[in-house]
Amino acid sequence: MKIITFIGNGNMALSIAKGLKENYAIEVVGRSLEKLELFEKELGISINKYLLDSFDITDKTLMLCVKPANVEEVSQKLQGKARVLYSVLAGTSLEKLKNNFNTDAVVRTMPNLAASVGASMTTLTGDTIFKNEAQELLGAIGSTRWLGSEKEIDIATALAGSGPAYLALMAEALADGAVKQGLKRDDAMAIMRGLFGGFGELIQDIHPALLKDGVMSPGGTTAAGYGALEDGNVRSACMMAIEKAYKKAQEL
Repeated sequence: MKIITFIGNGNMALSIAKGLKENYAIEVVGRSLEKLELFEKELGISINKYLLDSFDITDKTLMLCVKPANVEEVSQKLQGKARVLYSVLAGTSLEKLKNNFNTDAVVRTMPNLAASVGASMTTLTGDTIFKNEAQELLGAIGSTRWLGSEKEIDIATALAGSGPAYLALMAEALADGAVKQGLKRDDAMAIMRGLFGGFGELIQDIHPALLKDGVMSPGGTTAAGYGALEDGNVRSACMMAIEKAYKKAQEL
């Protein structure tokens, strides 16, 4: 079984590890043995745990899951030369990663939290010699899309990486709206979850505009609700969210 070495043990590392644990051996490198043990407990399988100081990365396949601001500090604590470095760090360029980590190749990748249930939308870019391996590895946690430039992956980070938070906001707001009108909270949450589950299937094959047109009959309930969303500038706000998140990725 191939070994994946996680550098960092935060939420994203845990989500990816949950998606990979059936097909890969997992080892995790962190600052605190206590946090590593908690990571192992939440992952639900036995893993190899190592402290960061002087960890030897020679010939290892690394999954870098630390904070972007900690790149320099973390890289200085490692020894040896890695086979390949997969980075999930938003906005951290290939050049910066190559300048700080001793590795034969670097691939930037942006999964999202759905990795934990094998349903991530993961974008990738970097050294093309590892394109197939990267898609196979990250394909274990969902869908993948190889992009042609770092600009594109920064935009994709704003869409797919941050997207679960946007959708969570909309899901909560829609359920709150139903409760406001008199629906019980448990019923509203169950219906909202069913809505999102079904929509996720439909959107795979049908353009959003066609889905909307298929639901909106003249003078009907959907048209009334849709008009309220337009009055609230929801479309503009969603587009602005992508712009703001993309610019933030460039600043990191």
